[in-house]
Amino acid sequence: MDNFRIVESRLFQSTKRLAVKKSLDASMLRSKAISHNLANVDIQGYQRKEIVFEEKLHDALQRRTKGKRTDDHHIEISKKATLRKLKPEIDQPYDRTMNSGINNVDVDIENSKMAENQILYNYGVKFASYEGIKSAIRGKM
Repeated sequence: MDNFRIVESRLFQSTKRLAVKKSLDASMLRSKAISHNLANVDIQGYQRKEIVFEEKLHDALQRRTKGKRTDDHHIEISKKATLRKLKPEIDQPYDRTMNSGINNVDVDIENSKMAENQILYNYGVKFASYEGIKSAIRGKM
């Protein structure tokens, strides 16, 4: 298991790979939120949950500030530092519309979001695998 963690940490060191890892984390959490929404479709007054992440990721990737650390005690200022701190958040949007008649969960919308999320997750996994293979070929693992 320790070897896996070493490979995983090396694989996700670059900014691009770190962004993909964070996106995969968000996809996993989004899948749980959607499943939770679907499981509670018949619960009176239940408010659907969603994951807030893509806008934060975009902002982190657009960051132009760069800092140089001259001492280990200095705070790191970079895209990578911002990405490391970035975490997907569960949000409960305020919505009084009762799509199903008893709460704001619409099964069709949740199912389409689940399918979209699965496609994005699969793409992220393929990208991470490709980057890992590329790094291994170059001898960077």
